[in-house]
Amino acid sequence: MRDIDLPLPLARAILNPIFRVTLNKRLPFTVQRRLLDVTSRAQLLPAGAVVRPVRLGGRPAERIDFADSSEHGAVLYLHGGGYAVGSVATHRSLAARLARDIGCAVYVLDYRLAPEHPFPAALDDAEAAFLELVATSGLRPDQIAVSGDSAGGGLSLALAQRLIARHGQTPAALGLIAPWADPNEIPERERDLVINRPWSRACAAAYLGDSDSADPAYAPLTGELRGLPPTYVQVDVSELLHRQCIALVAALREAGVHVRFTESKGLWHVAQLQAALAAPAAAALCELAEFLREAIQPADLRELG
Repeated sequence: MRDIDLPLPLARAILNPIFRVTLNKRLPFTVQRRLLDVTSRAQLLPAGAVVRPVRLGGRPAERIDFADSSEHGAVLYLHGGGYAVGSVATHRSLAARLARDIGCAVYVLDYRLAPEHPFPAALDDAEAAFLELVATSGLRPDQIAVSGDSAGGGLSLALAQRLIARHGQTPAALGLIAPWADPNEIPERERDLVINRPWSRACAAAYLGDSDSADPAYAPLTGELRGLPPTYVQVDVSELLHRQCIALVAALREAGVHVRFTESKGLWHVAQLQAALAAPAAAALCELAEFLREAIQPADLRELG
């Protein structure tokens, strides 16, 4: 099926009741997960995408690529969902579009979710997955980018910090879509189109469990930012996380990190998930793919291929 370019007001009108129902604090997280997996079936895969179940770091994952994908790089994608919901199914379409536009395999990790598995389970899983990719794929750390959205964006940031501090390994780049880099911060507003304050606070508490909220691995915005790889941050101005993303970008630049930052207007939280339905969301995802492609496969290497 071909992509549909819905007018943004119509897309917002369709999505609003879906997110109000699914991301609801009064629903058990297990029910939210099932609802999200069902609604994700409307997110179309691009033609030619090959989805293979694999395991990374002891966890289920999916490798998504195309017949002409390069073997000179890869992306580890960490899905969003407040560390409590989301799956490889909800983010399969987004990851497939990244794989197509970057031209390499994208691995989507099914990391453990809270509250059954609170912090640092998700970070431990992401660390193990990246290390296994390095050990088994023949790729260097600087040929593997890490990308994620919302909580997965915060997890991507925390992963890069841990890889540098513990293993001396720096990923090729970070691609962060509206990253939730500090779950301690309480949003000023009640809700945006997708997420709401009561739900996000419930997710933050579920993820923290009995750990210390001052741990920078839980809130990587407060951690060591120096030495991080080139980073792209995307956010819409309407999002609850907009202010936090601005703070993150400022902190990264102060730490000497090369940062690209774009603010959309008229989209919504992680609208890139609906790239098949709205052309501006697809355009934003293409920009992210271009950034990651350049980091993984510089122009001179692509020309050789």
